[in-house]
Amino acid sequence: MSARKIVMKVVSISFSVLVIVLLVYALAQAGKYAYQFGYRVFTETAVAEDEDEGEDVIVSIEDGMSAGDVGALLEEKGLIRDKYLFFLQLKLSAYSKKIKPGIYTLNTSMRAEEMMQIMSGSEEETETEEEQRPASEQPASETETEKSTQGTEGGDEQ
Repeated sequence: MSARKIVMKVVSISFSVLVIVLLVYALAQAGKYAYQFGYRVFTETAVAEDEDEGEDVIVSIEDGMSAGDVGALLEEKGLIRDKYLFFLQLKLSAYSKKIKPGIYTLNTSMRAEEMMQIMSGSEEETETEEEQRPASEQPASETETEKSTQGTEGGDEQ
């Protein structure tokens, strides 16, 4: 073999090894990023470290806004760090497709899930259901039930 062919073979093998090493490195970095992003989906903290440091921000959710639009708005207002992370959190949560249009006061000390809860109207539903129902629909108390039972029993005797 001539010296030129040997040199070309060495360069060709070196180049192949370099390409493989770069591909392995790129895959490792992509895997690391994907893992960190996936981990943050479930563990992301609020923008403000303490509740005392949090600041109220008024947000207007328009009718027809997508999850991506809501995420972009919250990122723009400084309520979240990453609109793509919020988008994925919203899609994986129970609040997906439940965000209601309106004006909300959110705080930078809130986690994304707390903001979703407020914007979906779920926080308002934390009052007891009895307080929300009209009096005619509320179940009778035990004493009222006992009285009505005694009244019917007494009515049978007459």
